[in-house]
Amino acid sequence: MPCRRAFTLIELLVVIAIIAILAAILFPVFAQAREKARQSTCQSNLKQIGTAFSLYLQDYDESFPNTGVQVLWQGRYWRWPLKAYLGYSRQVEAGNPLKSSGSDAHILICPSDPTAKAEWDSTSYAYSTAFYHTPEQINRMKGQYDSVSSSAPLVTQPLAAVQYPAAKALVGEWLSNHMSPKSADWWSWDGARNYVFVDGHARFLRARQVRPAANGLPDVNLTVDGVSGRDVD
Repeated sequence: MPCRRAFTLIELLVVIAIIAILAAILFPVFAQAREKARQSTCQSNLKQIGTAFSLYLQDYDESFPNTGVQVLWQGRYWRWPLKAYLGYSRQVEAGNPLKSSGSDAHILICPSDPTAKAEWDSTSYAYSTAFYHTPEQINRMKGQYDSVSSSAPLVTQPLAAVQYPAAKALVGEWLSNHMSPKSADWWSWDGARNYVFVDGHARFLRARQVRPAANGLPDVNLTVDGVSGRDVD
């Protein structure tokens, strides 16, 4: 009767080592592929948001949203005037636009944004300040909360004022959710972000691909010459 040959300890260790090496090689590839899928989902979100803005413009005499709130650029604020066009089902709590309740299954969350739910009431995207200030106001601003911004009357901008619809960012991620350092916001020359432009197309851009704004940063809120200017070449 033939005897059975068992694996030796050395053979088992060799197999384990090979599996460990393969795992070390493949896991980063899988993680990168998963992040690419999330980046694509985020870009799709922004394309749908661009469509929502287009529908809003059709209903409001081709004028961009302006609710009279200086911080309308934050996703927690601009989501409400766009709600009917976003398929957005969350409900505001007790008249406070910063707090809402309902399902998180909606297009205002980037799947790679770790801060969206806990810090920003389930929103990941920001709306450019340039669409509710004049180009002259924007060119004088050095930040979102400077003296010009806080005292300037908000002025609704028309679609006709946009000279470069394929180069003026409308809404974008304000964090570098898909590239390190992920804590970098859109005032930083580090990282990269998805943006949707006035013409409706979306792009993933490294910060260095964005033109310097009025404050010298890659800040699409303060595009030089406002809505008449351009954020990319």
